Amino acid sequence: MNWWQDMVCYEVYPRAFADSDGDGTGDLAGLTARLEHIRDLGADAVWCTPFYPSPLADGGYDISDYTGVAPDLGTDADAGRLTARAHELGLKLIVDLVPNHTSDRHPWFLDALAAGPGSAEREMYLFRAGRGEAGELPPNDWQSAFGGPAWTRVADGEWYCHLHAPEQPDLNWRNPKVRDAFTEVLRYWLDRGVDGFRVDVAHALFKAEGLPDAGPGQHADPLRNHLMPYYDQEELHPLYREWRALLDTHPAPPGAVAPHDRVMVAESAVFDPARLARYIRPDEMHQAFNFAFLEAAWDPAELRRVIDDSFGVPGAAVTWLLSSHDAVRPVTRYGSLARARAAALLMLALPGSAYLYQGEELGLPQAEVPVDRIRDPLWERSGRTERGRDGARVPMPWSGARAPYGFTTADAGATWLPQPDGWAGLTVAAQETDPGSTLALYRAALRLRRAHPAPDPAAPPVWLSEPGAPVLVFRRGELGCAVNLGAESVPAPGRPLLSSGPLDGDALPPDTAVWFLAPPSSRTARSAHGDTDDDARD
Repeated sequence: MNWWQDMVCYEVYPRAFADSDGDGTGDLAGLTARLEHIRDLGADAVWCTPFYPSPLADGGYDISDYTGVAPDLGTDADAGRLTARAHELGLKLIVDLVPNHTSDRHPWFLDALAAGPGSAEREMYLFRAGRGEAGELPPNDWQSAFGGPAWTRVADGEWYCHLHAPEQPDLNWRNPKVRDAFTEVLRYWLDRGVDGFRVDVAHALFKAEGLPDAGPGQHADPLRNHLMPYYDQEELHPLYREWRALLDTHPAPPGAVAPHDRVMVAESAVFDPARLARYIRPDEMHQAFNFAFLEAAWDPAELRRVIDDSFGVPGAAVTWLLSSHDAVRPVTRYGSLARARAAALLMLALPGSAYLYQGEELGLPQAEVPVDRIRDPLWERSGRTERGRDGARVPMPWSGARAPYGFTTADAGATWLPQPDGWAGLTVAAQETDPGSTLALYRAALRLRRAHPAPDPAAPPVWLSEPGAPVLVFRRGELGCAVNLGAESVPAPGRPLLSSGPLDGDALPPDTAVWFLAPPSSRTARSAHGDTDDDARD
């Protein structure tokens, strides 16, 4: 079994994690100094979102140098110290690769603008003539994920494609020069000891030949994503096979994992399980993020369906996540801390690997960022109707009774994003001394998860509850999990090892999860929930 098949990976948004130099912005040295928190939590790996030079039109995902370090985050030496310290602590390091687009300040794009229509420099991107009598209309009807047309016109009359912000021009992946350039980017970071890559927007690099119109329903239903001419093209897969071969063979420096142990994770917003499975074939990506689980409602039927669908590819690695830098935090999304804690035990009990996002282990809610401090381009691009993702990107609260809660020595008003009042009880320092805290729950869960590993991380859980029941009960090996998503208390199965909230005697209250040891007969679970499924007797 490979380490990544059942890993717990902790995502860090470095500008919001820990500030080492007092400028109010988190940095690589701050992350390095706080790695023990991640190790002590029980994680196996750290995924660090982009720390590359960026004008910050999209929170660092508009990159102007793929092999550099943003000056406000540190230096190349800081990146090296981060990698070395992570390895000293037994943590793997995964970094972001953002191949769909660059910043509009990237030298490639500046050269393309200067060179003009028909030049080799413009062929690095998707420049096209416009429609209409004078080329005044965009080349097609594609819409940006951030609102408005996915095209911007430049001074000489041509238009360039950007599936995100105008400051993020999309690359032309049918140009061999683009392919070669990113091969060198991968080699650069592998030579510096990283253990894997999370590939941003992995489903959108290639656009359909001819760039045809998408039609009126292009954003109506996420299940139609694979039908869009800018999503999920077949040319992606030979590219990912090339990258997989590189990861599997490129020499590893001291301290890094062996080449065949590296991992590549797709951020692929493809919701059709059969099509998503194509990204994680044995010679392509190792994993793909499970957005269907992230977006599932607090509903037993929907969660059970998503879990079953996630195991649709025999032998493939399965991932689980409840939050990320792009998602509303689970406390807010589910409507309560109780549900978020129960969801955490559900996720961590499932076979496969789990991705945690900084602050999830503290039970942080989504923060309300004042309008004058919003950074997310969604705010302006949506006509100020969508506040965007900043509420999940406010700085971590480490200690203290008021902002900046130990995140920085700067004044609270100088932080990357403002922290809310009332977070004193949510800091790491406050929760470390509270055995009932969310931090204590996550630490205990990760210890038990390690002590009771899934026999096969790629095998689905054994259901011990009937389809349609308001309580989800299953086991992965000897570890059992029951989650009450109903409105009434039910008998708790087995002898509890860990619960997300107080039990009511022998009863499992609503919005509560419990872990228990599940013997092969699972008699307790069957009698408590009326299960007669033969699978429950395995």
